[in-house]
Amino acid sequence: MVANDTRTPAALTAGRSLPARIGYDSSMADRLERYRGKRDPGATPEPAGDAHAALPEGTRRFVVQEHHARRLHWDLRLEHDGVLASWAVPRGIPPGPERNHLAVRTEDHPLEYLDFHGEIPAGQYGAGTMAIWDRGTYEEHKFRDDEVMITFHGERVRGRYVLFRTKGDDWMIHRMDPPEDPEREPMPEELAPMLARTGPLPPDDGRWAFEIKWDGVRAIAFVQGGRLILKARSGRDITPRYPELRPIAAALAGREVVLDGEVVAFDGARPSFQKLQSRMHLTSEHAVRRLAREDPVSYIVFDLLYLDGRSLLDLRYDERRAKLAELELSGPTWQAPAHHVGDGAALLEATRAQQLEGVIAKRLDCPYLPGRRTQGWVKVKNICSSDVVVGGWLPGEGNRAGRLGALVIGIPDDDGVLRYAGRVGTGFTEAELVRLGSLLEPLARVDSPFSGRQPPKLTRFVEPQLVARVDYNERTQAGTLRQPSYKGLRDDVAPADVRLG
Repeated sequence: MVANDTRTPAALTAGRSLPARIGYDSSMADRLERYRGKRDPGATPEPAGDAHAALPEGTRRFVVQEHHARRLHWDLRLEHDGVLASWAVPRGIPPGPERNHLAVRTEDHPLEYLDFHGEIPAGQYGAGTMAIWDRGTYEEHKFRDDEVMITFHGERVRGRYVLFRTKGDDWMIHRMDPPEDPEREPMPEELAPMLARTGPLPPDDGRWAFEIKWDGVRAIAFVQGGRLILKARSGRDITPRYPELRPIAAALAGREVVLDGEVVAFDGARPSFQKLQSRMHLTSEHAVRRLAREDPVSYIVFDLLYLDGRSLLDLRYDERRAKLAELELSGPTWQAPAHHVGDGAALLEATRAQQLEGVIAKRLDCPYLPGRRTQGWVKVKNICSSDVVVGGWLPGEGNRAGRLGALVIGIPDDDGVLRYAGRVGTGFTEAELVRLGSLLEPLARVDSPFSGRQPPKLTRFVEPQLVARVDYNERTQAGTLRQPSYKGLRDDVAPADVRLG
């Protein structure tokens, strides 16, 4: 069952024969037998279900508990027939009608669970932290074995909802009312990152903020329903590569957030793009899990683009950063480093002393412009580096005879025409030379992909599909990068998007 199924309850249940009771026998004398059978009352602080509260006629209470168990989820419990009818909702209560969320029917719980919160010990059923996320009363419109229709009156959840069974213990929960906030905007599913141009420090730096430039992979983080999706500049989902970053979603549980940041691998205190290479191209899940555990990457957050039903793209940079600071993002594999308003020269000098790549200057009044490279963000670099397009290669000599000796590279001009930018013959490991050779072989072509000035005659041309990262000393007037050194391939940038810097 798809958790974001948008079909109506009628469409999903049409033609199905449904059993009388989901999750337990309707003739069961003790409605809490399954609940008690899964718990050791001497080992867990959860209520045993022995108390019997006398309630006014017609009173119906509910609770939503945020449950940080093996996987984060929310538990919805409705007072009904002397117990709490319960569902585990992996992505939380939907705030609007545009998405249905999966709700898994679980065993009935005792009424005392309306007030339960705390730590369920390791080794016990449901081990983890339980916190009350919302509670209140509800109106019952329909309460059948296959469909429950109610109106919540809680602190966070208000409005009419329906729970409907789809198969086995799988139900869906659907909000029937429009969003309570009429101005609520749905969270975007795609968003291209804003880009910076390369240049010197701005002269009027009191109007600018300055951040450290991190040498990593740009990634937009979408957090919703306790789940994280990371997307690279190309729009590719890279979440499976970095499982150690998933706990960011648990830290933001119950919120809908879109962040802009960089996935960074650190070598000591310094970011290392070469080290990140060992993660970018892994295909083995076992290897990914091992490296995530032994040598985790970090997600460096520097912008907030959407928050709880509101797009922040039109806000000023300093307003977005203030809201980002309020989230207090700090964890074992994520952080939101401070920015510095004014005095960009001092920060640039500090990065130079630490052999970091440089700084990014961002105008305080600049809105966020997805996918655009504007004058409002400026890269000021200590180390010259650039993405380049591989358009060919040259055979090696000596111990590289008969195989790759150097990559022949180019950089597209403003019209997207590939211009020759030199050759890269250093920075390779033996394993990387072998890998590059296998990648280049099927891309062979007869004619040159470069326009204008051409590379050496012995060049073996290839389709310009691979993008590499290089460091270099300077760029000549003819457009050649002097003393370039190979840092690695990247698959988060398309050749058409490569620009100098």
